Amino acid sequence: MDLAAGKYLLLTTFRKDGTAVPTPVWVAGGDGTLYAWSAADAGKVKRIRRSGDVRIGPCDVRGKPTGEQIPATARLLDGPGSDRVRSLIAKKYGVVGKLSLLGSRLRRGRDGTIGIEIKPA
Repeated sequence: MDLAAGKYLLLTTFRKDGTAVPTPVWVAGGDGTLYAWSAADAGKVKRIRRSGDVRIGPCDVRGKPTGEQIPATARLLDGPGSDRVRSLIAKKYGVVGKLSLLGSRLRRGRDGTIGIEIKPA
């Protein structure tokens, strides 16, 4: 299952009480490592900061699973790592990706978003 080839990845993070919070995200990557991009103040970022235990799988734009969800480990990236994720997203998603990244940078600034590295367990 090549999750990097899909347009969306369902990234499920967990609250302190164990409640699952599934979120569809854009995904890029290869070589067994996936990369996603998010607003730095998003709930999923806070949950990953607390615990990198996540579940991932293919989904549609609305977050409806379209395949098996598997355990994985996520970690937040530093500035250069986040820049690399932004370039991977821009390359994969073309004009739409570049416009989304530009809009986000104008609204939040360069440090307002963060890259997420995801490795299947």
